Amino acid sequence: MMSNMATSLIMHKRVTTTLAKAKALRQYVEPLLTKSKEDTTHSRRLVFAQLQEKEAIKELFGEVAGKIANRPGGYTRIIKLSDTRLGDNAEMCIIELVDYNETLLEAKNAGAEKATTTRRSRSRKGTGAAKPAGDAAVTSATEVTGEAMAPAATVQQSAPEDTPTETVHNGESRDEAKADETAA
Repeated sequence: MMSNMATSLIMHKRVTTTLAKAKALRQYVEPLLTKSKEDTTHSRRLVFAQLQEKEAIKELFGEVAGKIANRPGGYTRIIKLSDTRLGDNAEMCIIELVDYNETLLEAKNAGAEKATTTRRSRSRKGTGAAKPAGDAAVTSATEVTGEAMAPAATVQQSAPEDTPTETVHNGESRDEAKADETAA
C-alpha cells in the first residue's frame, strides 16, 4: 500500500488521504526523495526496489529531483482538511510535495519581492525647527521612530442647545411626561 501511495504522490504531486496514512507515507517517501538527489545506478535500484514502477522512477529522478536538489529535507507537507470522512469519521488531509504547490510558491515570491523594497520617511532638514542647544536629551516621538505623528483629535460631545430635555419620574412613560410638561 505504501509503495502505491508513494507512486501516486510522485506522479500526481498531491494525494488526499487520512491523516494516519499521510504520516506513514511521509516516513516512507522522504528517504526515497533523499536518495533521488544523487542520480546514480545504485540509488535508482534502491528506489526501484521500493516503488516497482518505471514511470515513477523517471519522474522522481527527472523532474522531482531537480526541484528538491537544494532543499535539505522536509520534502512533503501535510495539510489537514476541516471535514472528516463520512463512513468512519476519519480525519482527512492532503499530503503534497512542497515545491509543487503553485499558490504558495507565488505568495512566497510576491512576499520576497515586497520584502526587498524598503520604506523610508522624508527627511526633516527643511522644516526650520531648531533643537534647543542646551538640552540634547529631549527628543520627540517623531525623532525617535522616524515617522510623522498626527496630533490627537479632540472630540466634544454635548447636547444641542435648542432641544429641551424631558424628565421622566418613577413609573411614568415618556408620553405621560410630555403631557405633564405641556400642561404645566
